[in-house]
Amino acid sequence: MVKRRHFLQFSTSTLATLGLSQLDIWHKGNRYAQVLAQDTPRKLALLVGINNYPNLEDNNLNGCITDVDLQQELLIHRFGFKPTDILRLTSYPKDIQPTRQNILKAFEEHLIKQAKPGDVVVFHFSGHGSRLAEVDNIKVNNDDYNSTLVTADVGNDPLARDIMGRTLFLLVSALNTENVTVVLDSCYSGGGTRGNLLIRSTLNNDRKASLEEIAYQKSWMKRLNINAEELAKKRRDKIRKGVVLAAAQGDQMAADANFDDFYAGAFTYLLTQYLWQQTGNVGSAIAQITPVLKSVYQQVPKVDGEQKQPVYFINNKVPPIDAVIIKSDGEKATLWLGGVDKESLDTFREKATFSILSKEGKISGEVELISPRRGLVAEAKLIKKGSINSLQAGMLLQESTRIVPADLKLNIGLDPSLGQDINAAKEALKAINRIQPITAQNQKPPYPNDVQYIFSRMTAAYRQKLQQQSIAALPDVNSLGLFTEGLELVSESFGNTGETVKDAIERLNPKLKSMLAASIVKKTLNTNSSALDVEAAIYLVEQPDKIIARTATRRSNNHRGLLEEKYSHKINLQKTFQFRVTNHESNPVYFAILIFDSSGDLFVVFPYEWNDAEESMLLEANQSIDVGNPFRAVDKGTGEALIIISRKPLKNSVRTMSALAREQKHARGSLVLRGKSKSADDVIGDLLDDLRDVRAGGIVATPVSNSDIATLSITFEIG
Repeated sequence: MVKRRHFLQFSTSTLATLGLSQLDIWHKGNRYAQVLAQDTPRKLALLVGINNYPNLEDNNLNGCITDVDLQQELLIHRFGFKPTDILRLTSYPKDIQPTRQNILKAFEEHLIKQAKPGDVVVFHFSGHGSRLAEVDNIKVNNDDYNSTLVTADVGNDPLARDIMGRTLFLLVSALNTENVTVVLDSCYSGGGTRGNLLIRSTLNNDRKASLEEIAYQKSWMKRLNINAEELAKKRRDKIRKGVVLAAAQGDQMAADANFDDFYAGAFTYLLTQYLWQQTGNVGSAIAQITPVLKSVYQQVPKVDGEQKQPVYFINNKVPPIDAVIIKSDGEKATLWLGGVDKESLDTFREKATFSILSKEGKISGEVELISPRRGLVAEAKLIKKGSINSLQAGMLLQESTRIVPADLKLNIGLDPSLGQDINAAKEALKAINRIQPITAQNQKPPYPNDVQYIFSRMTAAYRQKLQQQSIAALPDVNSLGLFTEGLELVSESFGNTGETVKDAIERLNPKLKSMLAASIVKKTLNTNSSALDVEAAIYLVEQPDKIIARTATRRSNNHRGLLEEKYSHKINLQKTFQFRVTNHESNPVYFAILIFDSSGDLFVVFPYEWNDAEESMLLEANQSIDVGNPFRAVDKGTGEALIIISRKPLKNSVRTMSALAREQKHARGSLVLRGKSKSADDVIGDLLDDLRDVRAGGIVATPVSNSDIATLSITFEIG
């Protein structure tokens, strides 16, 4: 966990001696800052993150304090919040502890008492969620239960110390402003682990609201002059202030996920990372992050309130940002990489570079990373001064060059269901180039490293869970195959019962290489940082104007309009679809399109004229082209299209793909990256050579510049 400087530096013993709580000290020290603050409207935030639950055995979380860090840096450097107007309650020892009493007091003192009409208020909670029976037996939406926020001092008492959603509704109603955003990264469905994901829920329907909670609600109902029936009606009719953003639907799980070398809420990380790049309105922000949350973590965010409002009710004109300087010392600085997406985090290592931007978006210098990244923190030095002489905290950065390591590996978790065959599985996987087996440990989550997939037996318990998802043609019990990190079935990966571990891994070898290749290509995704002005879309052949999904670099003329649009990303069964690629540049570009499907296979869908591949990949300036033999959606599943666009011809990868096409006796059509002499990782290795910023024999990493390439991604669902 990243160590940070915090506003509070008092020891607990000193405060106890003085008879003052941390919260009292915070407010006394903040009065002077309030007097000096002249900006209107004022921006207030209360951020709660709970990793440690001392009274809940084996139910701690890993990423909730990181969520608070993610929000805090975003609010300060992207949305203009003053650090003194942000109050943190987390499990971190130097922060105010997130007990029930402290959270409620902080909401009253920091938000309700200070917010004035027109002010902006943000309340964020990351931690466990649960459910309690509705008070007064008055149902809302025909539900006997009310979702809750589980505080750090929760116990095993049947009378829970949770803060109910009903209480939160009352507190928000008491705010003297309409500009309120509530962000909840918790859930009340499931609990424990799912594969290598922790679930933020402690579901126990036997508990009831404490007398303290009921009394607290009644006191606020009296102050707000509202009775139980009126309160229930307001909640039913969703008459509330502001906007509520929740990590998942009521029957879904909110994941506490591993992002390479740090944990965070999947929802909070993807939301804040997106907001560094684009602010827009609430609806567009949620629409943009939903496809990844749904396909990778099986959760769909929920929004209550006006979705056309600007995020956090703030119109922000700052350019898209990948990183910010949070501490400086002359020509050296500490960076926060909050705007870097999860797929390419590993490429921001020593020698990667960032451009320094003015608030108008003009480049004024360049920095280079000089140390390994720690979570989202890295050290950098000034290498091009431009119009600046020294680095300053708050300077905004955009990626210039990333470093794709030559030793990238695909981590495969070994499920405990393998039993005595685990060692055999480990040896067989290690024999495959760049595949790293990871053994499960007796901990939560079970794998100490980030894993992309899990090699497992199909147990009766796993099969029963999959049956609840209405998945057709489930594998037999005791068959061997692959799950995602969240224990979702990788289709067509399980074999027949009786298959040995060695034979199963040999059968899966081409699929694992395709998975590795797709993982490497995703390291070059740069929709937000590419200097090229290009876009891509999927459309139905029978309705060419019916766009299913679309993406564009932020330099594209249509990028802003794209953010306002909502696309279904769904293709109905038996429908045919194609791709449309547009080059807004004044010079020609070259491009290729790959599809990575839910079975783990990687296809080349463009080029497809293998006798004239290189020439067909040329897209002239200011032109659009519809490409790919029409595809018919025949099986349910998910897919991801990877569109690679370059100013230079992709000569090396074309040569390898053409050889593979000859081996498969293809003169025309899509190509599965699987062969005897060439495989997916060969093609991708050559592709990286094509994209390399500088040519150097024997280098251990590939510098990839955003000035000459764009790698775009479109996720879609067939069903």
